[in-house]
Amino acid sequence: QVRLVESGGGLVQPGGSLRLSCVASEYSLDYHDVGWSRQAPGKEREGVACISGIDGSTYYADSVKGRFTIFRDKAKNTVYLQMNALKPEDTAVYSCATISSLDLTNMRPFTSWGLGTQVTVSS
Repeated sequence: QVRLVESGGGLVQPGGSLRLSCVASEYSLDYHDVGWSRQAPGKEREGVACISGIDGSTYYADSVKGRFTIFRDKAKNTVYLQMNALKPEDTAVYSCATISSLDLTNMRPFTSWGLGTQVTVSS
């Protein structure tokens, strides 16, 4: 539905922080539900966080609650994922997309997940 581009990944030590960006490249992201998912090698893709385009409500996977925050900057047409207190098990490629459901267990992209940005948490 909307082409999104992810950035902000990198290598970080356990306990460190990163902020990922999800930018709409063609038109406004306003009023779209947007989600972040991640996939590690050999593992199934899992929903991480999402934000409502209607009222801004946010939802998080149990594994990241209290550590990750999803939020918008409408002026920059960007949705961010702030990741704090990172753990090795957070290592994955993180992707964003406009989504069909705010249910993290069934958070499918309308078109496809983006190419993603690599997050590696290692000591």
